Amino acid sequence: MIDLRSLFPDELQAALAPLHLPAYRSKQIFDWLQRRGAQSAGEMTNLPKELRERLTAEFFISSCEIVRKQVSAGGARKYLFQLHDGQAIESVVMRYSYGYSVCVSTQAGCKMACAFCASGQQGFTRDLTSGEMLAQIHAAQKDLGEPISHVVLMGMGEPLDNYENSVKFLRLASHPEGLHIGQRKISISTCGLVPQIGRLAGERLGVTLSVSLHAPNDALRNQLMPVNKAYPIGALLAACGRYAKAAGRRVSFEYALFRDVNDSPAHARELASKLKGLLCHVNLIPANPVPELGFARSKPEQIRAFQEILEQSGLAVTVRRSLGGDIDAACGQLRYQTLDVRY
Repeated sequence: MIDLRSLFPDELQAALAPLHLPAYRSKQIFDWLQRRGAQSAGEMTNLPKELRERLTAEFFISSCEIVRKQVSAGGARKYLFQLHDGQAIESVVMRYSYGYSVCVSTQAGCKMACAFCASGQQGFTRDLTSGEMLAQIHAAQKDLGEPISHVVLMGMGEPLDNYENSVKFLRLASHPEGLHIGQRKISISTCGLVPQIGRLAGERLGVTLSVSLHAPNDALRNQLMPVNKAYPIGALLAACGRYAKAAGRRVSFEYALFRDVNDSPAHARELASKLKGLLCHVNLIPANPVPELGFARSKPEQIRAFQEILEQSGLAVTVRRSLGGDIDAACGQLRYQTLDVRY
């Protein structure tokens, strides 16, 4: 069945054509799905009852049911959602001075198998539709009772491995008749799929590209992130440079700091050397540890020293405010515990 939440206005009108509706009805339905976040046709109270019944019988509307929620002392919220087919996915909402930001999942599970990530240890089940990505925002907004202003495709899954659905989500989330979230307030994160980064540059979107780097050399990154064996750091950074030039926007490099793994002064100097000359920003992340995977967060003094070395080399650096360590906020961690996976 067609997922109505995954359709642009013209696609929705075409899908509803067999119902012979007046043109304004498809606009009403798009508004309910994209702006108001209706979870079912039954909520569309300005539609005739007969039409609501036909929509329910003949079409599908993606939705998310909250099956578990954890709220941190710092205000971060982590949701475990269940989809229509029983698949479990996660989203994390964080509150900042500028408003709420949500990390959205793009896949149930993940193929990338990063050594420090709980999502990758669970394997891959399926891609999410753009409607299922949007449904996470709507469900979180309904629970919060407030709008979400910023979005990061950095939950479970690799967004660029689900390319078509992720790009459609970006366009739908920023649609002026929908959530209307500015593209400059949306980031898409990748572990480094070089061909798809090139393809994304051609989309001419205003979103920020965030690259999960986490190591300054191929030997270490091969251990942490198997994708590096296919797309080594040199090829990845070259693709990022081309993206920055095409988009006219700096690339954000995410670097999670793990104690005694990738956080030494030598690592910082090597990273600074690799990023020299790139239009970029480095976001250092005091990692939310996943005890089952054997990684620990770097000590505060190690983080400060790492930051200072990068700044002294001329790089723009921030340290992400630590949120959610008390609510299993690492990607896939809550799902991992809920599914009771053992490996």
